[in-house]
Amino acid sequence: MYILGISAFYHDSAACVIRNGEIIAAAQEERFTRKKHDSNFPNNSIKYCLKEANIKSEDILNVVFYEKPFLKFERLLETYLAFAPRGFKSFIKAIPVWLKDKLFQKSNLIKELQLTLGKNIDWGEKLLFSEHHLSHAASAFYPSPFESAAILTLDGVGEWTTSSLAIGNGKKIKILKEVHFPHSIGLLYSAFTYYLGFKVNSGEYKVMGLAPYGEPRYVDIIFEKLIKIAEDGSFQLDMSYFDYATGLTMTNKKFDKLFGSPPRIAESKLTQREMDIAASIQKVTEEIIIKLAKGIAKETGQQNLCLAGGVALNCVANGILLDEKIFKQVWIQPAAGDAGGALGAALSIWHLHYNNERKVSFNQDSMKGSYLGPNFDDFEIENELNLCGAFFKKYSEDELIEEVASALANGKAIGWMQGRMEFGPRALGARSIIADPRSPIMQKQLNLKVKYRESFRPFAPSILYENVGEWFENNSISPYMLLVTHIKEEKRNKMTEEQNSLFGIDKLNVPRSSVPAITHVDYSARVQTVHSETNPLYHALIRKFNEKTGCPLIVNTSFNVRGEPIVCTPTDAYKCFMGNELDILAIGKFLLKKNEQGQSLKVAYKNSYGLD
Repeated sequence: MYILGISAFYHDSAACVIRNGEIIAAAQEERFTRKKHDSNFPNNSIKYCLKEANIKSEDILNVVFYEKPFLKFERLLETYLAFAPRGFKSFIKAIPVWLKDKLFQKSNLIKELQLTLGKNIDWGEKLLFSEHHLSHAASAFYPSPFESAAILTLDGVGEWTTSSLAIGNGKKIKILKEVHFPHSIGLLYSAFTYYLGFKVNSGEYKVMGLAPYGEPRYVDIIFEKLIKIAEDGSFQLDMSYFDYATGLTMTNKKFDKLFGSPPRIAESKLTQREMDIAASIQKVTEEIIIKLAKGIAKETGQQNLCLAGGVALNCVANGILLDEKIFKQVWIQPAAGDAGGALGAALSIWHLHYNNERKVSFNQDSMKGSYLGPNFDDFEIENELNLCGAFFKKYSEDELIEEVASALANGKAIGWMQGRMEFGPRALGARSIIADPRSPIMQKQLNLKVKYRESFRPFAPSILYENVGEWFENNSISPYMLLVTHIKEEKRNKMTEEQNSLFGIDKLNVPRSSVPAITHVDYSARVQTVHSETNPLYHALIRKFNEKTGCPLIVNTSFNVRGEPIVCTPTDAYKCFMGNELDILAIGKFLLKKNEQGQSLKVAYKNSYGLD
């Protein structure tokens, strides 16, 4: 039996198909439309999922939406009543949209399903709804390698819930506690994201990356004025400092007064003050998560923890949580945000609605490495590259690995597109930009000439799983790049007194280890462990690089430029390759070198990115 899960209409729309509880395919709509964080109905993702599953519309038992729209509408009305007369402008702006589109979301979903999958099926009969945080919890627990576990979900807000604690046991999930809107860790972090001049729902990664350049000088102010936390981790915000409940901005003038100025203007120069504020909200978030985890462990007695929700993508906090050893094992859903809600919605219906048993593999999870998106065969790749006007050469698999490993060792930046696309926000060696981590200038070059983003943003290492304990303090499995740990002492460079005295962004250009391109200013790295079982080609490439250099890790960042989604198709990959300073592109068995492409093509593609 096939179940189709859908998330849509907020951000990161996605679709997923499961067959008898097995995950067959999942993808975010942005990858097909090339619109970052696309929130529209995921018709392209749905079509892909059905194609990958090799089924027709009639084969779908149920379609499941990841949340309940009427509960969201209830929250909107009750919030405005509670805060009246504040926020009237926001109210009159939001209500017409809800009355026109959101309140009648079921009928809108049925219309979209008819357009995408055909009108000959009664989609109203097949359509079911899950609750937002239940979808998150299901996405975290059901694919995990645990028979039983505590489940913590943390995000901005679902219908009412912003944080939830549940227990998963076999096929059952039971919600024990919830924190309700407007009190939210996710919205607190997003409020600071907004205040620091970054975009909410995408700039949170930047705040996390900026934090190590600062000192947490504002922690006491945040705890004294903005949030109160109980010993079990439950919390409450002072809403007089925030406008997100009823207003058109995240923070207000009272918040500005507390921190001494209005919000930073986007793209303006970052100062030490912004870095210190970023460090402070990151520290506060970590402390809240640790308290919540300790409270959960004490209350449930569980030895395993599953995490989902957008806050679970804060890999620094995840690493600290693991180091605290509150739980024996921690498993985090790689598509922890709203996209993963599509997966959780489908799984919750299979196990909870239909009462089907769950198969648990205690050695690994059931996410298949999160390689759940489209793949392209040699014929499709060659055809698309020819249509792009590309010059390329085809190799055997062994030859390709040899060529790419040699290019990496020679300092080349490489676009790497192989196999099925990743589901979730991280590139995991299927749609990645890769490089030599030993280079002291690689981080700056990749940020400024390839990714076209802020120079302070760190890069992650992909390391052979069997070598992780030689290089990093925490040798846990981290296949989804969701844990930050520190590089081992013996791999670090000794700092001079002058280097140790540097502040803020001045720390950036100091090589801190034998692999400076992936070593952040606090000696940390967001590690991906690469396993031969889930990605044999990527594993073979890193192994070959290790043979040549004695270094069992490479730089891995997502294959895109700033403002663009990760590439999906060979055409996307070629366009990105030609629009930036990448040296080589490897797609399937095909290798392309920048210096062999036509000059007119280089100019045209650079112009398409506004980089002429």
